[in-house]
This record gives sequence, C-alpha cells and structure tokens, in this order.
Amino acid sequence: MEKRRVIIVTDGDEYARKAIEHVAKSVGGRCISRSYGNPTTLTGSQTVDLILKAPYDPVFVMFDDSGFLEEGPGEIALLHVAKHPQVEVLGVIAVASRTHQSEWTRVDVTIDRFGEISHYGVDKSGIQELEVGRINGDTVYCLDQLDIPLVVGIGDIGKMARMDDVKLGCPITEKAARLILERSGSFG
Repeated sequence: MEKRRVIIVTDGDEYARKAIEHVAKSVGGRCISRSYGNPTTLTGSQTVDLILKAPYDPVFVMFDDSGFLEEGPGEIALLHVAKHPQVEVLGVIAVASRTHQSEWTRVDVTIDRFGEISHYGVDKSGIQELEVGRINGDTVYCLDQLDIPLVVGIGDIGKMARMDDVKLGCPITEKAARLILERSGSFG
C-alpha cells in the first residue's frame, strides 16, 4: 500500500486557502481546497478520502480550530489524518496566532516575515520572538503528540504585514513548503 505524502498546514481561513493553493501549484503539488474553513468542517475520514483521490503528491491539507481550546475540530481531524496508515506526513507548516489561552508547540525552525530562517519563535505578524523552538498558535496543541519529521513555524499565512501576500507569490509560505520538501528527500 503506497502512502500519500502530505504537508499539513495549521490554518484554514480564506487567506490561507488562497496562499496554499498558490504554493501547492508552485511546487508541483495539490491542495485539498475543501479542507479550508475556520473552523475545519471536514472530518478526518473525509479528509483522508480526498487525499487518496488527489492525482499526485505532495498534498497540502489545511486544519483550523478557530480558537477552540485544546483539541478542537481542526486538531481532531488533523490527528486522524496524521495517524492514517496511507498517509506519510512530510512536515507541518505551523502557523502562529494570538490565542485566547496559551496554546503552543515545539518547532524545528521558523521563518520570519523577512524570509530569515531561525530557531527563535515567531508571532502572528512573522516577527521573531525571544523564545527558542516554539510558537503560540491556534491549531498546534496536538503536534507534539505526533512524530513529524519537520515542523516549520511561520506567521499568519498570506498576511504578515502583506509580506506573504498571494500577489507577491506567498514567499514565506512557499519557503516553508520548499524547506519541508527538501528535507524530506522526496522531491527535488
């Protein structure tokens, strides 16, 4: 049984959808556009079905909790997808946000809104923070439970003071996706 190679994105609003559709096309992948929503409306099973129907890899999938504390609908679906036997998670683009409470995850690296790779966290605006190796976010609570090869933290997809705007080609989001693909060794 061949596994589908997936990049998980922890954001699902309209800006994220446009950015991920653009980036997926740019790197030769597919975006499950129906996975967008704030909060996520697809179940994990429905999302896996769509992943398996995608014509080729890598497949980008969005999950969003819309501020629910701990495991909201996005994280429940994310966990199902990440643990599915036909899915290989290449990495996660973990999106920083202002959370109602303190929800955070460890990240391997971050990319700030200027495109600089660092081990310091970033905030929603893509500005480096002082804490090393973690970001605060909305749909990141469950990531530490998973064995993910690479977690890349970035600011709010498609935004970051317009420095990740789709009109500019979403350079920060694309850099995160390409970093995951390069480190996975699955794609050139």
